[in-house]
Order: sequence, then structure tokens, then C-alpha cells
Amino acid sequence: MLEDDFTDVLRKALKGLALTQGEAASLAGLTETDLRTFAAGTFSTATARALAAPLGLRPDAYATLPEYLPQPLHLHTLRRIDLPFEAYRVNAWLIREDDTTLLIDTGFVPGSCLAALKPLGCPTPDAVFITHAHRDHIGDLAAFTALGCPVFGPEIDGTQRFLPGDSRRVGQLTIHACDLSGHATPALGYHIEGLARPVLVTGDALFAGSIGGCATPTLYQTALTHLRETLRPLPARTLLLPGHGPATTLAEERARNPFPVS
Repeated sequence: MLEDDFTDVLRKALKGLALTQGEAASLAGLTETDLRTFAAGTFSTATARALAAPLGLRPDAYATLPEYLPQPLHLHTLRRIDLPFEAYRVNAWLIREDDTTLLIDTGFVPGSCLAALKPLGCPTPDAVFITHAHRDHIGDLAAFTALGCPVFGPEIDGTQRFLPGDSRRVGQLTIHACDLSGHATPALGYHIEGLARPVLVTGDALFAGSIGGCATPTLYQTALTHLRETLRPLPARTLLLPGHGPATTLAEERARNPFPVS
């Protein structure tokens, strides 16, 4: 299932534009009762379409969001590590290409990510890359530093500093960092070069059908700007690996993500 539903998208867009529900209803030609009902979880295609323009969302994508689920990931070198995060879930991503093993993010519960790798017969990763410093992504970081894994991240204690524009070769793979700040600042996305198809790890900047929540309208605009700059040059077949929820592709997000991310 998706990380966010239509009510999450509404909440994030309202906050990003500093709009109240009443203001959004007025702009959309809806009653406040219509919007309260929608926000409480009763979906209406007509309400979604009416809200799309004042919220800067894609009308067709928002109106069909409850039906959206990306196609399953089919790339044997990639594995989603689905980990506990309080009442929620969070992703780490394992990338194995021949003799090279990378791990992206480490989950929330200390020991959980390392334990999840053992049944997979996974050797100690050649390198660990962290997208951002939120607690659900760095909870098991100490376990990997204790193993001697080189860990790279954006200004995070215990990592080697990695900046937008930096690249690192690890075995047969090359990891290029890009700026996906907004939901978190700083935050990195990672282009992985050397796999059978292009891959971008998005962290919490982008989910299938949504984006990461932003604390202020300025950060919301920053997040959208960084996503557009990062995604627009990429081929449609690029795999996108988010910090929560299923993997997706750039083609699917261009068609089905309500936020104007590319």
C-alpha cells in the first residue's frame, strides 16, 4: 500500500501553502462541510478535482489516487528492507551487484536492520549511505559503524560527510549525491550507476503518490524545486526508492503523483 492516502496529500498541501481548510474550500468552490468530510476520510472524486487547482495538485492524479499502486519492483539486485518504526514502517534498501553490497539508511530500532540482513545471507555492506538524519533512518547506524562499514551522509554524526555533487565508486557501482532538501535539511538523494537500469534513492523527499511533509511553506517550495531539478533530466524508466512505501518509477510518478514533482 502507499505511504500516504488522499487525506495526507491534502494535509501536506494545505500546510505547504499555509491555507486553512476554510480558505481552501472557498477557493475550490466547496462548502466547509464538503472539505471536512473529505479530510476525515470520505473520498469524493469531484471534491478532489475541485481542490486540485487551488492546492497546486495534478487533478487527474489526485482524483484517482485511491486506485494507485505502482507496479511491483522487478530487479533482482534491489531489495526493500521493511523495518518497524513505532506504529509505522520505514525502508532501508539493499543493493547487491556481483561482489558489491550497498545499504541505504538503517531503520529506526537499534539492531533491526542488521538482524534483517542476516537471513538474506548478506555480507557486511561495502558502504552505507544515509539520506537524512531523521531518527527513523539512522536508528541502527551504530551497528554498522561498529562493523567497520564506511558510512556516508549529509552532516550526520558518525558518517563521512557527503555533499550534493559528490560521487563515490564502490566496487562496480558509482553513487552520485543530489540535493533533496525540504522535508529534511540537509537531505541527499542517491543516483546509483552501474545497475541494469537507472536508480534514484529519494529518501523521504518523494514517496509513491506523495512527497515528504514540510515544516514551513518555504521548505515546501524548496522541496518541490529540488525534486523538479533532480527528476526532470532523468529517463522515465528510472526506479525510485523511497524512505517509506513501495518502490516506484519516474514514469509512474509523472502520471500518478498529485504533487507537481517533475
